[in-house]
Amino acid sequence: MSVVWGPDAPSGRDRLAARQAALVDALVAGGPPPDGFDTARLDATRRALLRKRAGLAAESWPLLAASFGEGWPAVFARHRDGHEPVGALRDGWDVARAVTGLTGGAAAELAARESAFRYDGRRAPRPRLRTRLRRRRRR
Repeated sequence: MSVVWGPDAPSGRDRLAARQAALVDALVAGGPPPDGFDTARLDATRRALLRKRAGLAAESWPLLAASFGEGWPAVFARHRDGHEPVGALRDGWDVARAVTGLTGGAAAELAARESAFRYDGRRAPRPRLRTRLRRRRRR
């Protein structure tokens, strides 16, 4: 590691921010483990965070999660590991779209969301025009 002195030297705050960003990237976005961190502990923490995200997504997508039963956290992890969190609704939506052969309630849940909202996988879901018009008529 080279040391930079003078006005271009990063401050202690900048160095800390860079290390924190590298840690977050390793935990939730598939980044490499930062220097000085125990990879086994990082991996255990990453898996725990994925389980927590799976639980939150199950609250937004109860029929999807129920369709996989006890296997839901593993299904969620298979599709979202290495992807940064985008919120429970979007995480679950991305899993629902990635899983092939959804049936029953899970397929109906996805179809209902797809008919009411537009979601391109990059930006937050937005209500479709007819959904917005129905909401206005109710007011």
